[in-house]
Amino acid sequence: MGSNTRDITIGIIGMGLMGKIIHACDKKEQFKELEEEFADNRSVFIFEDGYGVSRSSDFIIYSVEAGSMDKVVAEYGRATKKHAIVGGQTSCKAPEIAAFEKHLPPDIEIVSCHSLHGPSVDPKGQPLALIKHRASDQSFDLVEEILSCLGSKHVYLSAKSHDRITADTQAVTHAAFLSMGTAWQANNQFPWEVSRYVGGIENVKCNITLRIYSNKWHVYAGLAILNPSAKQQIRQYAESVTELFKLMLGGHRELLEKRVKTAGEAVFSAGRAKKPFLLSDEILDQFSLGKVPKEKTPNNHLSLLAMVDCWWKLGTVPYDHMICSTPLFRLWLGVTEYLFRKPNLLDDVIKIAIEDNTFRSDDLEFTFAARGWSDCVSFGDFSSYRDRFEKIQSYFAPRFPEATRVGNEMMKVIMEKTFSNST
Repeated sequence: MGSNTRDITIGIIGMGLMGKIIHACDKKEQFKELEEEFADNRSVFIFEDGYGVSRSSDFIIYSVEAGSMDKVVAEYGRATKKHAIVGGQTSCKAPEIAAFEKHLPPDIEIVSCHSLHGPSVDPKGQPLALIKHRASDQSFDLVEEILSCLGSKHVYLSAKSHDRITADTQAVTHAAFLSMGTAWQANNQFPWEVSRYVGGIENVKCNITLRIYSNKWHVYAGLAILNPSAKQQIRQYAESVTELFKLMLGGHRELLEKRVKTAGEAVFSAGRAKKPFLLSDEILDQFSLGKVPKEKTPNNHLSLLAMVDCWWKLGTVPYDHMICSTPLFRLWLGVTEYLFRKPNLLDDVIKIAIEDNTFRSDDLEFTFAARGWSDCVSFGDFSSYRDRFEKIQSYFAPRFPEATRVGNEMMKVIMEKTFSNST
């Protein structure tokens, strides 16, 4: 196989990435719709199923749900063109690699990938994980050349390290925002209509929660349930939320302060003190779905305190993963850093947590939600995960168009800032 990508046919089973000349398919019932959609594009050939794609393509990407990977590869893998290269775009590599090893012929090379961002984010400059699992240097270089059209920043990982990092940076981050949405729905709240959830850090919470719930449920379910490292991370986050909330309820100020600050010192070491903040007040206040009040209601930020406590308990150093972090993770790290690296603000938060009951009902529902999502993931229950997700999704759906617009603007500005300040 030559290194000239003009001689290469790219196959996509699941319709994801677009390259030079593409042979693609999706579910059989979508064949006519896709055929009509790409009728005028001479570089894209739509097949009825994966057999035609597998038999005719030199580089094949499986862009299907992580939970369906084994079934799909079992069906089409045996038809793979001799000496072709195969990869996947799932966010969880353990089941993906296992499916490839189990169902692909031994002459097939395996080079997998994962774009570490959502579909609405410009891939230029964003991390793209490349996993050389079973391939020659020549084939790996060819895959790099093909994927260079995305303009992404290539990060080289093993499948195991990929899953560990995505568990650290994505699984727990998603769990936090999923829990926020669940708590708001349980309290029958649209947070942008409640003054205490508008402005500053609250803007990030609202925008990202709606951004997550506007996507497909399986994007998050596969990563959480199938990733061997994710269950532990999500369970620890739920435990951190629960234990910190109990300290707040009990009025144990000294214990709460000691635990919060010990975690903060471990995660935000002295070495970060001289570096600029990833986020600033000006940026945080720019993007609101509601009217910013003249005076902001103090918040104990249980979700943020628990995130840092979770990182501390797991021994995670979040800055170590910046090179292959998602936009959502950089935002989440930015707001936690914003809180913990401002001693006066952190002291105020601890005081509010003990003395102010304004957010007690919200925190109670948030604690229930964090434990509920953790149980759902621990049981490996895709059906329950989908039901929980889509229930909250339907509640917030009317505001998705506006949230997407504001969220995209926020992402663009904040990503530029966090990239420059993290280096």
